[in-house]
Amino acid sequence: MRRPLRLLAAAGLALAALRVLAQATPEAPPAAASAPQPLPRQVVTGTAREDGLFAARASAAQLARSRSATGDSARLLQDLPGVSLYGAGGVSSLPAVHGLADDRLRTQVDGMDLVAACPNHMNPALSYIDPAAVGSVKVYAGISPVSVGGDSIGGTVQIEAAVPEFAAEGEGPLVHGRWSGFWRSNGRAHGSNASATFATEQLSVSLAAATSRQRNFHAGGAFKPAAPGSETGPVIPGDEVASSAYQARNEEVRLAWREARHLVQLSFGHQRIGFEGFPNQRMDMTDNLGRQAHLRYTGRFDWGRLQGRLWQQKVHHAMDMGPDRYFYGFGMPMLTEATTRGMQAQADIDVGESDTLRLGAERQTYVLYDWWPPVGGSMGPNAFWNVDDGRRLRSGAFAEWEAHWGGAWTTLAGVRGDRVVTDAATVQGYDNGLGAIWGNEAAAFNALHHRRGDNLLDLALTARYQPDARQSYELGIARKGHAPNLYQRYPWSTQPMAALMNNFVGDGNGYVGNGTLRPETAHTLGLNAAWRDAAGEDWELKAAAYLTRVRDFMDARRCDFGQCGAANATAATGFLLLQYANAPARLYGLDLSGHRRLAHGEGGEWSAAFVLAVVRGRNRATGDGLYNLMPDNLKLALTHKLGGWTGSLELQGVAAKQRISRVRNEMATPGYALAHLRASYEWRQARIDLAIENLLDRLHASPLGGAYLGQGRSMTSAGIPWGTVVPGAGRSFNTSVSLWF
Repeated sequence: MRRPLRLLAAAGLALAALRVLAQATPEAPPAAASAPQPLPRQVVTGTAREDGLFAARASAAQLARSRSATGDSARLLQDLPGVSLYGAGGVSSLPAVHGLADDRLRTQVDGMDLVAACPNHMNPALSYIDPAAVGSVKVYAGISPVSVGGDSIGGTVQIEAAVPEFAAEGEGPLVHGRWSGFWRSNGRAHGSNASATFATEQLSVSLAAATSRQRNFHAGGAFKPAAPGSETGPVIPGDEVASSAYQARNEEVRLAWREARHLVQLSFGHQRIGFEGFPNQRMDMTDNLGRQAHLRYTGRFDWGRLQGRLWQQKVHHAMDMGPDRYFYGFGMPMLTEATTRGMQAQADIDVGESDTLRLGAERQTYVLYDWWPPVGGSMGPNAFWNVDDGRRLRSGAFAEWEAHWGGAWTTLAGVRGDRVVTDAATVQGYDNGLGAIWGNEAAAFNALHHRRGDNLLDLALTARYQPDARQSYELGIARKGHAPNLYQRYPWSTQPMAALMNNFVGDGNGYVGNGTLRPETAHTLGLNAAWRDAAGEDWELKAAAYLTRVRDFMDARRCDFGQCGAANATAATGFLLLQYANAPARLYGLDLSGHRRLAHGEGGEWSAAFVLAVVRGRNRATGDGLYNLMPDNLKLALTHKLGGWTGSLELQGVAAKQRISRVRNEMATPGYALAHLRASYEWRQARIDLAIENLLDRLHASPLGGAYLGQGRSMTSAGIPWGTVVPGAGRSFNTSVSLWF
C-alpha cells in the first residue's frame, strides 16, 4: 500500500503546482503598500483544513453543557463522532479516536504538545487545563493534515483557551469577569472557577483560577462485596467505587499585546493536584505539581501569516497507596520529575487568489527521571530506578498545499518528516548486588545499547467535493508514523511487583519494556459525506467510513522470560505480565451523525440528533482483538429551545463488548442503556444548568473503564480478585451557575 500512497501524494503536490502555474500572470509594477490592518479578535481565520477535511468541532452549546457536568476536560470531546474515552482518574480520562488512544494521538493544549510523566499516564496533556478555561475543541479524526500531525497515527486533538480580547477602537478599557460554580450529588463533587480580564486596544491581561474536588462516586448498584479497603479503614460499600476521589487546583495568567497586524501572547500556568484516585490502577496520584510557560507570536503580512511559539513545562509527580488501599505498613512511594520544552514555527503563504502553502518546523525535548525511594525489606536499601535520565527528542518539518479548484473542489496535500531519538541511562534495583530479585536484570539492561533513532515519514492527500450547499464529500488517504514512548522501551524488571507499576492502559497487568520496538506505520483510507437542507438549519446527515492498516502496531505478548512464571504464558484468567511487541494490525469502522428540526414556532424549536459509532480492530498476526475498543454505541437526543431555555432528553445505548484482547485477559462487558435529563436557562449575564445523569440509576460496566483495582492489596497480581470492571456512575443530580459582567 506504500507505493500507491506515495504516488497519490506526489500527484497531489503536482496538481497544486500546476494550478499555480495556470494562475500565473505577467509581472506587473509593484502596487503601493497597503496600510497595515489590525488583527481581528479571532486571530485564526477558518480554512478548509480547519473547517472540513476530516475536522470536527465541538459547538458552543456542547461546550457549555459539558463544562457544567465535569471537571475533566477530556469529556468535552465525548459528543464528537468517533471519539471515546478510556477511564482513569476524575480529571485524567484519555481520549481515543477510532480506537487509537493516548500517545497514538497528537494532543495539543493551546498548541503545546504536553507529555504524560508517569508510568501509569496519570497526568495526560488534557489534565492540565480546566474545562472552564476551554474556548474551543477540535478533533481531526483519522487523517490529520501534516501541519497538525506528526508522531501520531490516530488523529489530532486540539483544545484551545479563549482568544484574547481587546477594547474596541476609540472606546475605553474593557473590563469583564466571570464566575461559575458546580455541584454534583454523586461523589459530592463541587468546585468553582473565576476569571477577570482588563484590556485596552493593544494590551490584554487576564487571570483565571479554578478548583474542584470529589469524593468516591457510586455505581448504580453493588458490583462487588462490601469490604474494608485498607488494613484499618472502614468498610467500603458494594456500590462505592474506591479510589475515585480527587482534588485539583489550576491558576493561569495570560498577557497579550496587539500592534497593527501582530499579536504576541505570554502565559504562565500552575497546577496542583493534591490527590487523585485511580480505580483501574494499582496506585493513586498523591501529588502532581505542574508549571508551564508559553510564548507565542502571530503576524499577518502581505504574503500571508507567520506563527511561532516556545514553551516549557516542569512536572513533579508522586504516587503511593491512597486511603482505600493496603498500605503494608510502609507504602511504596514512586516519584517522577520531567521537563518538556518545545518550539514551533509555521508560515502560511498566500499563493494566487485562494491557495495556501504552509511550511513549518518543530522541535520537542522531553527528559524523565522515574525512581522509587527505598522503604525497607526487599525494597531497599537503594532507590529503584525505573527510568533514569530518559530522553525523547523529536524534530520535524513539513510542507502542505491547500488548493481551491474553482469552487467545487478543495485539496490538501502534504509531506512531513520527523526524527525521534530516545535514550536512557543505566539503572539499579533496590538491592544493587547481583541477585535473583533485582541485580541480574539491572545488569542485563545496563549492558544493552539504549539509544534508538526512528525516522517517520507522513504523507497525506485529502480532497473535498462540494457541488452545492446541500452536499459535500471528502476522500483522504494518508501514511502516518508514531515512535515508542519511554515507558514502552525502558522499564526493565520482570519482578511482578515492579512490572505491575508500569501500566498506562488500566487492564491491571504488568508491563515490561522492549528496547527493540519499531515505530508504528499506519496507512489510512477515509471517506466522509454530508447531506443537508439548503440553509443547513432543518436537517443534516453525516457519514464517515475509515480503514487503517498498521505495520508494527505496538501490541503485547505474554512474558515468558526472567521472573515471569510458566503459568503466565497460558492463563486464561487473572492478571498477567506482558511485554510490548510489534505486530500487524487492522482497524475499520463507521461514524454516523445527524440532526433534524422537528418543529419551529411560538412554542419554541424542537429538534432531534443522533451519533452512532462502530469500530473493529484485530491483530493480524495472532487474530486476537485489539485492546479497549468501544463496542457499538448510539446516542439520541430530543431538544427543546425557547428563548433562553434549553431542555433535552438523552438516551445512550451501548452494545456488549465481546471482541476483546485475549493476550491481556481483557474482560467482556454486557450492554446497557442510560437516560439523562438536562436543562439550562441563560440570561444576559447569567446561566444556570441542571441535569439528572443516569436517570434510572442503572448499574452498568464501563466498556473502557478497565479492571477494578481500587481497594485492597493492589501491589500484588493475586491480591485483588480478577474479573470486575470499573462501573459507570449511578444517578447524579447536577447543577451549575455562571455569572459574568
